[in-house]
Amino acid sequence: MTTNSNKKKLFIGGEWQEAKQYYDLLSPFSRKVIAQVPLAEKETVLKAIEHAEHGAKEMKKLTALERSNILERAAEIFEERLEECALTLAKENAKPLKAARGEIIRTIETYKFAAEEAKRIHGETIPMDAAKNGKGRFAYTKREPLGVIAAITPFNFPFNLVAHKLGPAFAAGNAVVLKPASQTPLSAFITAEIFEEAGLPKGALNVVTGKGSVVGDVLTTDPRIKMVTFTGSVEVGLGIKEKAGLKKVTLELGSNSAVIVDSVNDIDAVVSRCVEGSFAYAGQVCISIQRIYVHEDLYDEFIQKFVENTKQLKVGDPESESTDLSALIHIKEAERVEEWIEAARREGTEIAHGGTRTGAVLLPTIIKNAKSTQALSCQEAFAPIVSVNAYKTWNEAIDLVNDSLYGLQAGVYTTSMQKAFEAVERLEVGGVIVNDIPSFRVDQMPYGGVKNSGTGREGVKYSVEEMTELKLAVFAL
Repeated sequence: MTTNSNKKKLFIGGEWQEAKQYYDLLSPFSRKVIAQVPLAEKETVLKAIEHAEHGAKEMKKLTALERSNILERAAEIFEERLEECALTLAKENAKPLKAARGEIIRTIETYKFAAEEAKRIHGETIPMDAAKNGKGRFAYTKREPLGVIAAITPFNFPFNLVAHKLGPAFAAGNAVVLKPASQTPLSAFITAEIFEEAGLPKGALNVVTGKGSVVGDVLTTDPRIKMVTFTGSVEVGLGIKEKAGLKKVTLELGSNSAVIVDSVNDIDAVVSRCVEGSFAYAGQVCISIQRIYVHEDLYDEFIQKFVENTKQLKVGDPESESTDLSALIHIKEAERVEEWIEAARREGTEIAHGGTRTGAVLLPTIIKNAKSTQALSCQEAFAPIVSVNAYKTWNEAIDLVNDSLYGLQAGVYTTSMQKAFEAVERLEVGGVIVNDIPSFRVDQMPYGGVKNSGTGREGVKYSVEEMTELKLAVFAL
């Protein structure tokens, strides 16, 4: 166990191991040291892969029921440790407690979905006699685990996004070497403790913390790794794809999600959801709303209510029960977005609310009618900032949403069924959310994007498909 010590250990081959070097983990909000985290060396990562190979063999021996039971037990332990996990999030990534508890509840649900999915992995029979030369033959397919999977995860949802990689991997009978984000290793260590207690075979989960240039490169290039599943930046994702060779690769990358407000029955409800989607966890969500396009007939009322609603948000200590948003993950991120805001201000763009920074805390910021060429419109902000623009025609709104290098999810509010179905057809994204914000996600649905938003799909069932190989058997009768 590692929770009683400020000095953490690597989890390799079912054992907790010390490292030669450590780094201080600082709270994004208080900047106080909250833990000493091990820096894994190349040799350590290679050792983790070796143990994972053994773990993969043990996982393959387990029945579907045994894998399901382990995942069910892990979900139960997460429920028992919910408050501890939520507080860990508040400390290591400044997620407000209210949101942190929500993440742990989703994490529990994700592992339960994985437990159910472990029992549903199957193939199909093939009608061989549909072909001229297929008469007298019987064929079926089956899904087999890949072996060892490398999971590289981000800071923003360090419990649930890890669950989206571990859950389906274990359901399918794989082993995993997990490299968590440098700012959020504590959640990964707790996850390892929980699976250790849940009865996961030794070596099936290995947690190695350290520099991406060391750990990530080894995991990406080692031939024993059969798949890399990554959530993070476009730049790192492209590097992984270039280095991975013939490995399977799933990439969940960036976005600058947009929502169209075309026609509504309840503008107050729409405004409330859009505020939530724009500023939840200080905008550090892949599907956070960054662009809102409102029909000109609704614009003035919408922007007034949007600003008023945003002013009610409480900014402060993530460990406070009343806090709605807190610090960004690092002061450099807040400074970067502050520069974007100042650049927009110099161009004459109106800042309707916010736009100021104190340390790593950026006030929720609303930009009116930002230009599509400005960084805060065309790049991924990953911060509490949103532009609210007016549009005249439906076609213009569709074109504005599609004018992006990204395409993860988009939302559209409309009372027209025709426009709703047209949005589904025309919006260049992986998911269209009708009459809700693009930030909507439940953990069993397929999730992933197009363009620079990545390749492959998450969502437990869909990840299982990515994490297995289809094998064909043909019998001559």
